[in-house]
Amino acid sequence: MDPSVTSDVLAAFAVVVTIFILSWWPKPQENSTRNEPANELDSSAHVPFVRHKRAVITDDNMKDDTSNDADNNASKCAACGKGNVVKTCGGCKMVKYCSAACQKSHRPQHKKECAKELHDEALFKQPPLREECLICMLPLPLTNDEVKYQACCGKYLCIGCIHAAHMADDRCLCPFCRTPEVSSVGEANERLKNRVKAGDAVAMHQLGCDYRDGRYGLRNDPVKAMELWLRAGELGCAQGYGDLGNAYFTGDGVQKDLKKAKHYLELAVMGGDMVARHNLGILEMNAGNWNRAVKHWMISAEAGDNLSLKAIRECYLDAAARLY
Repeated sequence: MDPSVTSDVLAAFAVVVTIFILSWWPKPQENSTRNEPANELDSSAHVPFVRHKRAVITDDNMKDDTSNDADNNASKCAACGKGNVVKTCGGCKMVKYCSAACQKSHRPQHKKECAKELHDEALFKQPPLREECLICMLPLPLTNDEVKYQACCGKYLCIGCIHAAHMADDRCLCPFCRTPEVSSVGEANERLKNRVKAGDAVAMHQLGCDYRDGRYGLRNDPVKAMELWLRAGELGCAQGYGDLGNAYFTGDGVQKDLKKAKHYLELAVMGGDMVARHNLGILEMNAGNWNRAVKHWMISAEAGDNLSLKAIRECYLDAAARLY
């Protein structure tokens, strides 16, 4: 056979085979706009289950769909729905009105919501910086085992500074006021009660703790302890409100009352007590308010509370276990 004929036959055969293969080759999607290659590190290729079927719709997921509605509502009067708003609620700064008459008519309906917004704003605001030890100028620890109240001068000092001062001087003087330490339980109680008579709120809280535990020669008297804690809280000691809320929460020496417990714990939190904030988070968790609980724990953990940090970790572990 002529070699030129053979080459023509083979070329024709190759064309037929190519056409046949192309006719059966899967075509790309017409609506596809993705031109880049697939990511070889796509985690979905290595996971034996499908996560997206358990996705939860949250406010963040809905943000793009509802942003226009929120903007429209914010530009309308909360009472009549008109768009020419000229006044804003002086409390929460979130609701707008077109006139003073609309604001006055809407006040009974908005009053409760406004008070709640102001309350939450005060409750979740950034806490003040922790008080510093007057000797080493470092923030005082949150745990009672690492700080001590000096009844001689009415100051909280860290245990490390007190121990260092006692090691340097056999006379065991107070590192701040240089007063010798007490030599008996009776003298310690006398100093503490003198501070209470002088109106020292921290001393009142400390004496209340002594009455609660029945230590240093004092009788166990929960009622007396709660009276001292309430007075200390009213004078500005947040820990007084915190221990009062704990007593109502646990029913220690008083009938258990979660409503009062929450009230006093919130007062302590507003005063900057991080231990009370952790306990308030537990109370919110027990009530099913997980978002508020984690919010409290995030604030107290940032301030240095290890228990709140552990609580947040447990929440994430529990959420992961429920998801997967």
